[in-house]
Amino acid sequence: MTTPGPRCDAEIPGYLRTLGIPGLADIHVHFLPEPMLRKVWAYFDQAEQHYGTPWPITYRFDERTRLHLLRDFGLRAIPALAYPHKAGMARWLNDWCRDFAARVPDGVHCGTLYPEPDVAEYVAEALADGAQLFKVHVQVGRFAPDDELLDPAWSLLCDTEVPIVIHAGSAPIAGEFTGSEGIARVLERHPRLTLVIAHAGMPEYHEFADLAEHYDNVHLDTTMIATDFTNGFAPLPGGYPARLVDLRERVVLGSDFPNIPYPYAEQLSALAGLDLGDDWMRDVLWHNGSRLLRVRD
Repeated sequence: MTTPGPRCDAEIPGYLRTLGIPGLADIHVHFLPEPMLRKVWAYFDQAEQHYGTPWPITYRFDERTRLHLLRDFGLRAIPALAYPHKAGMARWLNDWCRDFAARVPDGVHCGTLYPEPDVAEYVAEALADGAQLFKVHVQVGRFAPDDELLDPAWSLLCDTEVPIVIHAGSAPIAGEFTGSEGIARVLERHPRLTLVIAHAGMPEYHEFADLAEHYDNVHLDTTMIATDFTNGFAPLPGGYPARLVDLRERVVLGSDFPNIPYPYAEQLSALAGLDLGDDWMRDVLWHNGSRLLRVRD
């Protein structure tokens, strides 16, 4: 049995009470330096040119309002995922993320990386400062995840068991280095790496599920999957929901807040609509993510 999901954001707290979980453990939330965030929103404002479809930002609010909304939804820990699109950005983004976590009591200290000569140095610094979660975006960064420059950083993250949310799927835009092949090569070198495949790897859903089945520390995040919006260009393939049942302990809630073109509640309802059971929903919405984010009940 699967309890129907919330019909609107105001129904989220009651829905969580019905499931009997203390909150949401959303691993895929973005906070960025304001100038960078404005550029990201300007990009989405031109989404029809990039993606062929409009992509309105539902939560285009100031930082304080966005934090307040997430707390109202039930997030107990708030990631600030940031990522560079060129060399020389990652270190200062890591500094900003450190400061975000210092001034936001429930903020998750995040980090990022890019293939460049000093990557191991600044990743080690971020880890020493307490970074708990990293973000990597293969398509935006336009780099191969198995670039040898990244090997020392992957080793550090492997040894510390810090999870990395990595966007490597080819939706909404394919890139030179998107797809599962590069990630497979990274895992061949670093099989204990804790990877969280953003958007469940859409549209290469099955290929990334294969990696999750093969490597114990590979997870899939639910960002945008099964929503009406995403079903227009990357619907779930036949047989895929059954694989999510088998991978239940390694499917993690993700949302892409605030850069989503629909209410937050729609993601929860879309997952409930898969009809995989309330126990599956409890694990996905809370237990799996809280374990990765080290959040206590």
